[in-house]
Amino acid sequence: MSRRRAPRPASGALRAALDRAAPKTPLAAIQAGWAEAVGESVAAAARPVSERAGTVVVECDDPVWAEELELMQEQLLERLERALGDQAPRSLRFRAGRDSP
Repeated sequence: MSRRRAPRPASGALRAALDRAAPKTPLAAIQAGWAEAVGESVAAAARPVSERAGTVVVECDDPVWAEELELMQEQLLERLERALGDQAPRSLRFRAGRDSP
């Protein structure tokens, strides 16, 4: 008779599967780390939507957010660099979303 081993947590296997399935693009890395790097309030109002040559376009809920985040760009870039390392963008461009006035 053989002994059954105790069940192992599935979290490690799930995390590994997610890592393998995630797109390996700079934009995907930025989108994945965005909320943690910039904070919940910013992430709720602004989302990275495209990346080209190190510049990420961030779509904001309204023009006021776009203006405010433009003023905070250096701080946001520093936070993203700490969170993402080599995958961090070199610059950010902010625009009001399509649904904004």
